[in-house]
This record gives sequence, structure tokens and C-alpha cells, in this order.
Amino acid sequence: MLDIILGILCFNVILICFKLIGKYHVDNLQAITVNYITAGLLSFTLAPEIPAVSSIVKSDWFFYAVGVGVMFILVFNLLALASQKIGMGISTVANKMSLVIPIIAAVILFEGETMTALKVIGIILALAGVYFTTMSGTKLNFDIKYLWLILVIFFGQGLADVLFNCAKEWYVDASLNGLFFIVIFLSAGIVGLLKLIPKLINGSSKFAFKNILWGIALGVPNFLTLWFFFRSLDSGQLEVSQVNPIYNIGVVVISSLIGFIFFKEKLSLSNWFGVLLSVASIAAIMLAS
Repeated sequence: MLDIILGILCFNVILICFKLIGKYHVDNLQAITVNYITAGLLSFTLAPEIPAVSSIVKSDWFFYAVGVGVMFILVFNLLALASQKIGMGISTVANKMSLVIPIIAAVILFEGETMTALKVIGIILALAGVYFTTMSGTKLNFDIKYLWLILVIFFGQGLADVLFNCAKEWYVDASLNGLFFIVIFLSAGIVGLLKLIPKLINGSSKFAFKNILWGIALGVPNFLTLWFFFRSLDSGQLEVSQVNPIYNIGVVVISSLIGFIFFKEKLSLSNWFGVLLSVASIAAIMLAS
């Protein structure tokens, strides 16, 4: 459980960095790209021996890792677009409610995964908790032409989580964690570079050293978040279908409290109700067996 808590806290450090990035007018694409490259380089510390590239490409988990890395950066950029077009609240709901996808996939695909009544109740409470905690109004209002964006974020994040869990469950043991991390993060970094380099060439994006520094500041907690998540899966204390929702709902709860305490963000009565539902969902999912 300690690994889950540390992973949630590290993810919230990422969210705090993003708040500060907006304040200091940092180039998002440059910072995000450097962030993934930094996390990839840190992953080399977990891999004492690096085999030949050809053997890595031929491994059973390689394309899972590439898929996760590509989905990571694509979904992240779509979240940025969605927050501008339809608001942060709806974007967060679409992203975090995708937790149902890896849960269902885990129960169907993995041996030893169960779906008890208490777990179902916990998942329902989690979905309700995400909605009430993140929404600033009483209902979801958005231009229907952006429905595709909501659906892509929902299914994209869900697919990334499923690929991640499948690779971990079937192919990646503790000895391969480092290599798996390297491929995930550097795949995301390469996609970022492919988008960033043309912008630097045509002048639509200008290099600034602060973007590199903020990218490094993002990359360290990003690496740690994934590392603690893997450790929580390796511990075997909880099923995969328990770890995923606890992580997602824990991020929502802690980020809301951090915003309230440190950034003076107002929480409505419905937001506090969502926090209580979220805490109840974590308790129910942890007790489910």
C-alpha cells in the first residue's frame, strides 16, 4: 500500500508542476518532450545490462511498451486540447472514468482476478466520486462537435492502461522493469520530438532553457510514478483490478485537497461529496476479494 501512496503523491507532484508551468509561461510541448526523455534516461538506472537493440525489438513486450509510450503522449496532448475546448472538468472526467476499461479487461484476461459485489460497489462509487469531485457545475455542458475528443481520451487512456497491465502480467518481471520503462518513455519522447522539431525549424516554437529545466522537473516524478505503480503490482497484495481504480481515484482526491489547501481553489459542497464518495470507494475496493 505504501507504493500506491507514494505513486499517487508523485503523480500529484506532476500536477503541481503543470500548474506552475502555466504560471511561468513554459512551452508545454518542449517541457513534455524533455520530461519523457528524462524519465527514459532515469530508467537506465533500473537496467544494469542493456542487451542488443535487435533482441529488445524481438521481445514479447516491446510493442506493448511502444504502444503505451505513444498513447501516453497522444492522450496527454489531447487532454491539453480538450481542456481548452471543453474545459478541464469534463476532460478529467473522461480521463479518469476510463478506469473501468482496465478493470474489465483484467477480470476477463488475467487469472486470479475476481469481480465481487463489494468491488462493483467500489467501482460505482469511484465513478461517482470522480464526477462530483472534478465538476464545477451541476451538469456536463459541451459542444457536441467535441464528443469525439472526449471519446478518444476515454478509450485512449483505457487502452494505454490495458496494454500496460497486459505486458506486466504476461511478459515483464522485475528484472525487465528497467528495459520496459526505457522503451515506454523514450517512445513517448521520440513522438514528442517528431512534433517539436518541425516547430523549432519553422519558428513557431522557440527554444528556451527554462523549458528544459521544467521538463526535467516533470520527468523525475513521472519516472517515480511508474516505478511505484510497478512495485505495487509486483507486491501481489492487491489484484490489478484493485490497483488501477485506487490509483486513479487517489490522484483525484489528493489533487483536489492540494488545490484547496495550497492553491486556494474552492471546493463546492458537491466536490466535497465527491471526495467522500472517493474515499469510500477506495475502502470498498481494498476490502473486496
